[in-house]
Formats: sequence, C-alpha cells, structure tokens
Amino acid sequence: MPKLFGRNWTRTELLKHVGDLDQIGGARRVMLAEGNEAGCEAVLFRTGTGLTFTCLAGRGLDISSAEFCGRSLCWRSQTGDTAAPYFEPDGLGWLRNFYGGLVITCGLSYAGAPHQDTTSSEGEPTWDSEQGKWLPTGSVGLHGRISNIPAKNLCVDGEWQGDDYVFWAQGKMREGIVFGANLLLNRKVSAKLGENRIWINDVVTNEGWRPQEHMMLYHCNLGFPLVWDDSEYLINARETRPRDAAAAPYVNQWAEFPPPTPDQVEWVYYHDMATDADGQTMVGFARKNAGDCCALGLYIKYDKSQLPHFGQWKMPAEGTYVTGLEPATCHVEGRPKDRAEGRLRVLQPGEAACYDLEIGVLNTLDEVAAVEDAIRAMK
Repeated sequence: MPKLFGRNWTRTELLKHVGDLDQIGGARRVMLAEGNEAGCEAVLFRTGTGLTFTCLAGRGLDISSAEFCGRSLCWRSQTGDTAAPYFEPDGLGWLRNFYGGLVITCGLSYAGAPHQDTTSSEGEPTWDSEQGKWLPTGSVGLHGRISNIPAKNLCVDGEWQGDDYVFWAQGKMREGIVFGANLLLNRKVSAKLGENRIWINDVVTNEGWRPQEHMMLYHCNLGFPLVWDDSEYLINARETRPRDAAAAPYVNQWAEFPPPTPDQVEWVYYHDMATDADGQTMVGFARKNAGDCCALGLYIKYDKSQLPHFGQWKMPAEGTYVTGLEPATCHVEGRPKDRAEGRLRVLQPGEAACYDLEIGVLNTLDEVAAVEDAIRAMK
C-alpha cells in the first residue's frame, strides 16, 4: 500500500484522485539527445516520495542519476552520460565514459584493472598453425563491457499488485564474441509507488558450449551531499584488508571520509561482510546531520552467497569526491589473480547465476538507527 502525503492509500482511494498515475509516479521511456549522449535510451523512475532515478537502457540498464527530494545520492563524473558507441575498451579507456552514477555494472567475463590474460578472447588473436586455430593474446581493459551494451527486448511497464503499484524496466544484454564468451544478462530494475527503494534482479546465463569464467561487480558510487566529511560508513566486517600499498597505511581509518583533498590517490579496502541468519548482508552510508533534511543515507542489501566479496572505494579528491560500495563475485586486480587464489567463478554451459540487490534511501535518524542496529546484529 503506497504511503504518500503523510498517509497510506488503497488502490481505489488513490485512483479516485487522479486521471493518470503519472501524476504521482511511475516509469517512462525517453531518448537522450545532447552531444555524445545522443541516441542513448533511458527510463525515468519516480516513486512519488521524492526518489527519482534514471536507468540507462542504452548502457546496460545501469542507473546514472539518482536523487531524493532534490539531493543527489550519487557522484557524477565530468564525462556525463555517454552513448555506448563511445566506449573505449582498451586499457583505461572505460573511464572516458564512466559517468559515475548510482550503479554501474562491471563484467561479465572480466572486471577490475586492465591486465594481460592469455585465456582471454580480447585483443588481436594470433594464428597457431599446429593447432589450426586462433589463439587469444589476452589484453583486457578496465571493468569489462557489460555497462556499454544496450538492452534488447526492453520492456517498461507497471501494474497493481493488490494495493501496491510496481513499475519496472527489463531487458537483455549479451556479451558475445565468436570463439569466445556468450553470456546473457537478463536484468529487471523495479520500484514501488510510495517507497524509497530500488530493486535490481539479474540473471547471467552462459549460453555458450564451453565453461566460461564470469566476474560481476556492482560499482555503486555515492557522492555529495550524501558524501561529506561528517558522513559515516555503516559496515560490519569480520575482516578488513587493504588492496595495495597505497591503502595499507590508512587501513585503520577506513571508516572515515575526509574533506576534498588535493592530489589524493584512491584507496580500496576489501571487507569480509558479516551476515544475518539467512545469509543476507547489508552495507550503508549516512549523514546524521544533513541540514534541513535531518538525515540522509543509503543502504544496499544482498545475499552474500551470490556476491561473496565486497570492495570499498575511497576517493576524496577534489572533483572526484566519491565513495564506492561494491558487492562482487571477485576482487579488482584482474582475472589471473582471482583464478590463482580460487575466487574466479566458472559457469558451465547453460548454467545461470542470480544476483538480487535492494537499494534503499534513509531520510530520518530513526531509519538510519534501524539500519545500524540490523548491521550491528550481523555475525
């Protein structure tokens, strides 16, 4: 039942007051038309509570801008939204259209830093005359291709389910190459009228005829005014360790976020997340003194068995003032390292992997406290 304008409404009560639910909220398709974003299809979501977000159907059905009552929840980079044809897959070229945004997906066959991997179909192949086949040279770029693949079979719709109005965008993105990967992502992004929550439900299927290595990382990028020097991470970790030597000296300050800092380098920490009795885990980030809105926060809830690893990206640089909360199947130092250390997931032909995330906004001190208590109770 939607809670709007200070009270709960039944379907009948609400429909007596409007001619079209678009007067209150819903999802609608639009086409971006400015500069290098031109031709990228998008879906605009409004839940009626002040939560609005943009889902880029032309960019993997990822979520770019997201606001609550006019306040941005995410960091937005100088690239802005860019259409998929501008994707540069080599090296760090992925960063040229990394718009930031609330959720950008990394994968499907590889994620993390650019690296050499001789099992990869990427790069310029070489012909092996003895084996009679092309062999990969194995150069892979940053964070994979999936966020730059437009959705097919796009469906944007909504329906009443009893007294709840649910609306969504759903589509399919295929990462495929001849002689290599054939992975299909079926994604549904949904919301409910009168709620401050977003659901992402993904199914990745290996539609090829050979086992396929698979990496999945949800790059959730929070920004100002949610990210400030009085913001707090809400994380219950069994163990925390730095990614590299740059982050190591500051591991004991992982829970702090400084003001914008000149010439700052990024810090990344891996957390072994605590869970509840059902294997669910939750991570949050909040400002408890956010001016006239009292509190502003966000949480991500998911099943740790689906996404066993979690990365925290801290980047308090001037202009790049962002933190990333990153549930994942992998680490971010490349596929060979994950393979050697036993993290790399392999999907057999026809096998599917499911990933389910709930992202919620916190706008009162009571809501922040409730999430803190739930996270603190995890073991």
